[in-house]
Parts: sequence; C-alpha cells; structure tokens
Amino acid sequence: MVELKSEEEIAHMAAAGKIIASLFAEMSSTSGSGTDPWVRPGVSTLGLDALAEDFIRSHEGAVPLFKGQYGFPGSLCTSINEEVVHGIPGNHRVLEEGDILSVDVGVRLHGWCADSARTFAVGEVTEEASHLMRVTQEALDAALAAAVPGGHVGDLGAAVQRVVRGTGYHIIRELVGHGIGRELHESPQIPNLGERGTGLRLRPGMVIAVEPMIAVGTWRIRTLHDGWTIATYDGSLSAHFEHTVAIRAAGPPQILTGP
Repeated sequence: MVELKSEEEIAHMAAAGKIIASLFAEMSSTSGSGTDPWVRPGVSTLGLDALAEDFIRSHEGAVPLFKGQYGFPGSLCTSINEEVVHGIPGNHRVLEEGDILSVDVGVRLHGWCADSARTFAVGEVTEEASHLMRVTQEALDAALAAAVPGGHVGDLGAAVQRVVRGTGYHIIRELVGHGIGRELHESPQIPNLGERGTGLRLRPGMVIAVEPMIAVGTWRIRTLHDGWTIATYDGSLSAHFEHTVAIRAAGPPQILTGP
C-alpha cells in the first residue's frame, strides 16, 4: 500500500536529503584538510565510506541509512565501472584514473529516510564514459519531469526510454526505483521502462526514489561472489543517478535530495 506523506513528513525527508546533497558537494569539491577532491585516483572506497559516515553523523540525529540495512556493511554503495549497484566499500578497492564510480547513499534523520545516487568521473575518463554518464543524468531528469500529479508510474519509465532510445545503450531492466518514507523501500516500485498512461496514478504526497541505471553493452546483470555487488553481465560500463522526490499538488516534483 502506498502511504501518502504530510507536509511535515516531507519536510523531515527533505532535511535528510539536504545532508546527502551536501555530502555529494563535498565529495566532488575538496576535502576539509586539503585541495584534492574526495573522489580521485589512489583513494580506496573504504576511505570514502569512512569520510561519508563521519560527514553524515556530524549532523545531529542523522545516521547512515544503508549501514546494517539487510546486513549491508557500508554507509555507501560504491560501484566501479561495470558494477551497477551495491558495491561494498573495501580497502583493496582503490580508484584508478579513468574509472567511473557510482555512489549510492541514504540518510535516516529523526526516523525519516532519503536516498540518492550519483556517478563520478575519477580523473579524466573516456568520451564514452562521459557520454554514458550524461545520458543517464538526462534520463533521470526526464523521468522527474514526468512525475506530476495525475500522471502514472509508467510515464517515468517511458521518459527514460525516450532519452536512451537511439544511443545504443541499455536500460537495466531488473532493478527499479521505489517508494520511500520511514523505510528505505516502500511501495510503489518505479521501473525504468514503461508506457505512458499505465501503472499506478501519481498523487500528491507520494514520495519516490527514481533511479535509472544505464549500461553500454547489455541490460543483463549478474551478482558477484560477495553476494551484494551487481554488475553488467558482459563487463561493460554502467552509470546510475537517483533522486528522492515528492509529488506535489501541481507542477513538477519537489527534489528532496537536490542542492
């Protein structure tokens, strides 16, 4: 069942989302003690995870949402290159020049959740990697533009398809967005494929996490031996962008994890 959120509840989720937006701003700019960005060659994903956990917990009442969720060990999901989602941070997982890194992070603040993802370039990346990230971001933007009251869940997937069509890229079919609130995963599911005018009708007060995942070579995926990391079946690059948004009474949604 879809639970509609009140204005007060959406405000709590927006406060959690603001922490994520600030975290991503920190990750893409400079660290507090130096001049290098957090995401750079030579940095381990475990190091990023520690920085992110400290940053989240520095906000009163905030905790990393993912840590311990379903037994996941990290505060961040850090997925490199062909890894689509759920990469486990590790000291041995060191970023290299030309990698792309999907960072998925959630925050729980005073009992309310927000969830967002962004794919970062590590140093200088190939034109293909850059184009893939750009298309995936555009797919998210198009899906959000379709998230209007009176619309349907299928409108969002259709919007993602319109952006990806003709690029030669592939939408990951088996992984979807989701409702969010007091829990990370709530109803409804938000597929990244769909037909306009189909699926659940969007209503004011719905809060959803929209997250297209796009790959270069195939939509097929596999789970790696760690039991968590999901990668493209053919080892091709994948990118992932996500926002938590609230459906409003009129017009576009309120992006709760935006700057």
